[in-house]
Amino acid sequence: MSVAEPERREHRWRIDAREYDRHEQRRGRRFAYETVDQCRTALVVVDMIPFFVDHNPYCRGVVPNINRLAGAVRAAGGHVAWVVPDAEAVASVWAIEFYGSTVGARYAESGGSGPIRERLWPALDVCDGDILAEKSAASAFFPGRSTLPDLLAERGATTVVIAGTVTNVCCESSARDASTLGYRVVMAADACAALDDESHNATLRTIYRSFGDVRPTDEVVVLMDSSPSVSGRAGDAPVSLA
Repeated sequence: MSVAEPERREHRWRIDAREYDRHEQRRGRRFAYETVDQCRTALVVVDMIPFFVDHNPYCRGVVPNINRLAGAVRAAGGHVAWVVPDAEAVASVWAIEFYGSTVGARYAESGGSGPIRERLWPALDVCDGDILAEKSAASAFFPGRSTLPDLLAERGATTVVIAGTVTNVCCESSARDASTLGYRVVMAADACAALDDESHNATLRTIYRSFGDVRPTDEVVVLMDSSPSVSGRAGDAPVSLA
């Protein structure tokens, strides 16, 4: 007897026409970033771990798009970063007060244990040379709470493509903080997963309105393929984000 394939779902994502119109009137174009420097672009995949993916068909639904993006970014000379919760995190006083002791402890243990690569969802295409990072907060970019910013700085990244889960929590927090730090932010609309379309689309609207571009995987792949490598090669010295 065969085992049924776990359910996958795709978000019915959208950006309201009025939001597109607003930016087109302000800057004369729909998207802020019409090209990227391939070698200074990093795909940042947030929290695609069994703790979240096991119970959310939308997470399983974005795996093929995340893998497509990872392949396109690598092929263009960019970087791929996989970020997971800190394996040694403990339930803080805040977490216990906010979530209660049982749920607070579950979140503290959500990142699993062992090497980061082995803690990721097994269907993800992780390669040698990818960035592997941990975070001890919702955001992968909050100063002092993740190893990611330093690892990206070592590779000179100035543009980040955000993917992963949960769209309206850790992905949104990461996109906001990355924008604040001066990164050019692109959120992959169909490579992020929430628990429902309403929450997902609310975040896409917020990011597009105030923090970065929102594009589907197909468009990000074209953007990577068609953009020049301004810096010439991966691994150049980091540039200031000021």
